[in-house]
Amino acid sequence: MPPKLFAGILRYLCMISADKADYEGIFQKSIDHIQSLGYQNIKADFKEFERPKSYLKKGSDVSVTPDIVAEKGGQMHVFELGLKSQEPKLLKSKWMFLETLSKFKSYKFNIITTRGHVKFTDTLIHDLGFSPNQLIKL
Repeated sequence: MPPKLFAGILRYLCMISADKADYEGIFQKSIDHIQSLGYQNIKADFKEFERPKSYLKKGSDVSVTPDIVAEKGGQMHVFELGLKSQEPKLLKSKWMFLETLSKFKSYKFNIITTRGHVKFTDTLIHDLGFSPNQLIKL
């Protein structure tokens, strides 16, 4: 792996941990919203929740973990938080991978965003060609 790419990935992984600490309130609000909609078996990459399955990129140490995974009516749903990021390219890659995986496994893929992050998230969704119906605004 080229050193520049490795440094970028390492910075991204560190940033994600920092972002999650910064956006703890939004993460909790998202989980509460999902629970209020009747989702069950919620797994989240957050505090006291069981962590969702991570996917390892073949031939590297890069792993991708969905923010939230839940079940409703026998259907699995993958939820990602659409929050401003310093590395939108890496965030796009993560969403593209999870969206493709969701289609392959017949899961539903949604992105949750909140005030102050809507324009950023809309831009990424448009760039990726995702359906606007995949966006949940809190």
